[in-house]
Amino acid sequence: MTHIVWDWNGTLFHDTDAVVDATNEVFRPYGLGPFDLEGFRAVYTRPIWVAYERIMGRPLNEGEWEHLDHGFHEHYHQLMLACQLAQGARDSLLAWERSGRTQSLLSMWQHERLVPKVGEFGIAGHFARVDGLRSGSGGPKAEHLVAHLRALDLDPANVVLIGDSVDDAHAAKHVGARAILYTGGMTRRAELEQEGVPVVDSLATALEHI
Repeated sequence: MTHIVWDWNGTLFHDTDAVVDATNEVFRPYGLGPFDLEGFRAVYTRPIWVAYERIMGRPLNEGEWEHLDHGFHEHYHQLMLACQLAQGARDSLLAWERSGRTQSLLSMWQHERLVPKVGEFGIAGHFARVDGLRSGSGGPKAEHLVAHLRALDLDPANVVLIGDSVDDAHAAKHVGARAILYTGGMTRRAELEQEGVPVVDSLATALEHI
């Protein structure tokens, strides 16, 4: 493997508390919750509207997804200000760079917020490319990964995606790349292990697998 595509939320960026707290805020008017981290992990999946339907116990009504998604991000963008990089993130980025190989960042968070946040942490220089979501929200990552690798002119056979969700494994499989899944995000280890790819508890261990 010569290139890592890193996920952001729940992988390099440790934001689980902000995600759970923002979710609790949007479902408070429905009389649902509050969830703790493990409680939310029990219902979490991607696309995220499916998780919301699990929480509601019914299909979302027309316009309800957009309302909930807007409310979530309003709360999340305040709560995430207190969040930091995941343990070992800086060291892992530096170690991979020093190995002479390349890395990039692909997130399903809004591009216009992702880029300055990465800049705030002073890690933008590690990445050959940083891509967030430029339109819509919440869908599968696979097609975004296709576009990301095409923009970098990379052979997927030389790529490993490191992320925290089943969706990351599906995206890697879709393009013909490998995946390593990290337990620091919203998905339970048991669910990650069902994907048949390495599952790790630290970013440093992910690099060891490569």
